[in-house]
Amino acid sequence: MLSYVLMIVGFGVVIAGAELLIRGSSALARRLRVSDLAIGLTVVAFGTSLPELFVNLTASVKGDAGIALGNIMGSNTANILLILGICGVIKALTVTKGTVWKEIPLSLLAAVLVWVLGNDVLIDGGESGVLARSDGIVLICFFIVFLYYTVGIAQEIHGMGEMLHGGGRGPAAIAVMICAGLFCLVVGSRWIVNGAVQLAAALGVGQTVIGLTIVAVGTSLPELTTSAVATWRGNFEIAVGNIVGSNIFNIFFILGISAIIRPLPLPAEQSIDIMVTVAASLLLLLFMLTGKRRMLDRWEGGVFIVAYVVYVLFLVFRAGRSTAL
Repeated sequence: MLSYVLMIVGFGVVIAGAELLIRGSSALARRLRVSDLAIGLTVVAFGTSLPELFVNLTASVKGDAGIALGNIMGSNTANILLILGICGVIKALTVTKGTVWKEIPLSLLAAVLVWVLGNDVLIDGGESGVLARSDGIVLICFFIVFLYYTVGIAQEIHGMGEMLHGGGRGPAAIAVMICAGLFCLVVGSRWIVNGAVQLAAALGVGQTVIGLTIVAVGTSLPELTTSAVATWRGNFEIAVGNIVGSNIFNIFFILGISAIIRPLPLPAEQSIDIMVTVAASLLLLLFMLTGKRRMLDRWEGGVFIVAYVVYVLFLVFRAGRSTAL
């Protein structure tokens, strides 16, 4: 019982830690006279992905591969279908050509790449796949290219400076914020992983199901807050860019690091979950290219939310069938 309580508390601790680290990093960047525009997109996308990062690091070190891979693919699916769906219902989202023709296709490519790397054994006629350490290195190389591209386009994003915090603080306050943020992230992530493992065992379902649902949605709460606030303020490019950037960051960097720490087995059912992420990214691109160009209408946001509910019901059904067998 205590582990479940700590898991719930852990989500709050991790989110608080991410916020502290974002504020401390932003303040440090300003003291070093780094442009808000130059660090904005990377700080926001990195900061909102910190819960996924620390949960995955903990899961990889402990050998809980189902949670590590399920957390990333589940978070990316929730980011598009649930969070962008909610934002789209709040207000119709209009973005630039760069987001439609570059960032969204890149997030689609990232999901497809994970499927290809994880299923290369299947493609060659084997029976099981794995994200090996060499695959993790490939993902990290893609992340370096993405980071270079991101810094180059940060100056084009209107309203990015509003998403940064922490200006005017002294060195001591900055150090305390960064250290406290890191401490909260480490402790909270351990509580989440330990609780998720015990919950999966108690329910008789695989760790992957818990990673795809409870852990994924919990670690995606910073993306929900950031994108919802940006949508309400009319900063649609940040609302969409934060989600797309976080999805790319999750796969290229977090999943890459996780695979390098410990190779991640890829069962057949997780290949299906990766394809759901691919389908969600493809649907987002389709909506942006049809109807009103470069716009996610409110009814399309509603479609996203319904699709996510259907996917969760599918996961519950799949888990129930596996338990029965």
